[in-house]
Order: sequence, then C-alpha cells, then structure tokens
Amino acid sequence: MIHKILSAALVLLLFVSCSKEKALIQNPERLADIQRMLTEQKELSSKSQVPIWDIFNTPLSAEEKQALEFVYAYMPLSDLADYQPEFFLKNVQYSLKARAEMPWGKTIPEEEFLHFVLPLRVNNENLDNFREVMYNEITQRVKSMDMKQAALEINHWCHEKVNYRGTDSRTSAPLSTVKKTFGRCGEESTFTVTAMRTAGIPARQVYTPRWAHSDDNHAWVEVWIDGKWQYLGACEPDVDLNMGWFSEPSRRTMLVHTRAYGRYMGSEDVVIAEDRFSELNLTSNYATTKKITISVKKADGTPADSAKVEYQL
Repeated sequence: MIHKILSAALVLLLFVSCSKEKALIQNPERLADIQRMLTEQKELSSKSQVPIWDIFNTPLSAEEKQALEFVYAYMPLSDLADYQPEFFLKNVQYSLKARAEMPWGKTIPEEEFLHFVLPLRVNNENLDNFREVMYNEITQRVKSMDMKQAALEINHWCHEKVNYRGTDSRTSAPLSTVKKTFGRCGEESTFTVTAMRTAGIPARQVYTPRWAHSDDNHAWVEVWIDGKWQYLGACEPDVDLNMGWFSEPSRRTMLVHTRAYGRYMGSEDVVIAEDRFSELNLTSNYATTKKITISVKKADGTPADSAKVEYQL
C-alpha cells in the first residue's frame, strides 16, 4: 500500500513539474503578433498549389509548434514558396536540439533566441540544411567549452573552412561557401553567423554601408555572450572578442546596423520596423553617439503636422 502511495505521489509530482515547464514563447505581445502575421501569411498564400500549412497538422511538440509558427509568421513569401515545410521543421528541430544540448542553451533569453538563433536566414543567401549537416562537427568541437570559448573556437573552425576573396556575386548559401572555400565579408559573416547559431549561440551579421575614412563598406559578426553583444571578424579568428582590424575604423563609422528576423521587441534602437523584419541601429556599440531631439514648427511656432524631414550626410 505504501509503495502504491509513493508511486502515485511520484507520478503527481512529475505531472506538476511538467505542467509548470515554461513555454518557448511567453511574451503576450509576441504571441498576438505571431497570430496576426500567420493570418496574413495564410491569406497571401491561399491560392498556392503546395500544401504549405499541412505541416501544422502533423504531430509536433509544443516547442516545435511555437518555433515553427514564429518562422512561418515572419518569413519572406519567397521562402514560403521556394522551400518545403519539412525543411523548415528540420531546421527548427536542430535549433531546439542545440537549445537542449548545449550548456548555455537554456540561458538564452526569449528575444535573443527567437531573433538570433532560431532563424535560418541571415542575408539574401539561398537556404540550405547546414545545421543538419554540420551540427555534430561543430558541437563536438566546443562541447567542453564555455560560451565565450566556444564562440572563439567556432570562428577558428570557420577560418579553416573559408577564406576571404572579393566577389560581386550574390551571397552564397553556407554549404556552398564551404564547397568553394572563399567569400567576401558578406558571405564570411553569413557563414559565421550560421555556424554560431548551429551551436545555439545568438549571432547576427552587422554592417556599415560606408566608412567615414573611405568609400567602402564592411560586414562582421556580433555574438551574444553571457548577456552582452560582442563582436568578432568573421573567419578572422583572434585571441579574444572585440578584436579585429576594423576596431579603430568602426569608432568613426557613420552607421552600424543589423536586421532582426521578425518584429523586434527588445531594448535596442529600432530604426525600421517592418512586419517581417526590424532594422536595428548598433552604432552606439562602436562609436560615441548622441541623441538629438528636433522640433519641426511652422512660422508661428506651432508644431508642423506631417512635415517631411530628411537627414543626409
């Protein structure tokens, strides 16, 4: 009798523990926006001959369903048309696998995981199954390291695979970049971001469209390590984070920005908020900045309604 009571208590304890497990996405504003965008995506794809949405009728865990809904809600319509639903599910599963298996996985906040680990897309590259192909190779290499050491080591791994060569062609997919073994900064940073995300490390491609000292541009990578965004040169390994040949020029840059997948609801400065992506201003991570408030008024001193204001350099 005592054995049966203990067994029943254990089952009850496990049930209560499971019922209290946190959902992947908890922000009510985020959940509402996902549903809004899913409705819009379904309307826009209603005449498709491809069974885009049937994947949600298959057996999915609660985490898989939420993560897949996030990806579907904000993906470009071209991605929705060009790739099979099973492809997106497989990549979602590998994102969740990294979250569960890597030591830092469960420490990543909701906002950073959704925008900078889960998404496949970094730039305008073709998408591929890089995470599935490279997951074991990357994670086994960094399994005994802390998050910072892992980020530095993954950048070494990226350098072993890809070297710099200038090119004007479209940004290649990560596996294509491995096969050709070279790429410009845009491709190297897309490749490195994908490798970091494969290991569950939040990463993003950052870009300056124009240096202050020359008529040129550059792209590199930021990684979220222990609560703070830090930078590194993509496929340019160094002994520490926040080191690179561009460290000094970036102090005088006119703009550094990144694109977050989906509608960003974090604390960083949003300069463009579209339905499917948000443009973030990261200039203050590198250069000394100052906020200026401008009031546009009529000749009589009253506010000018709907005035067009342009800022140019």
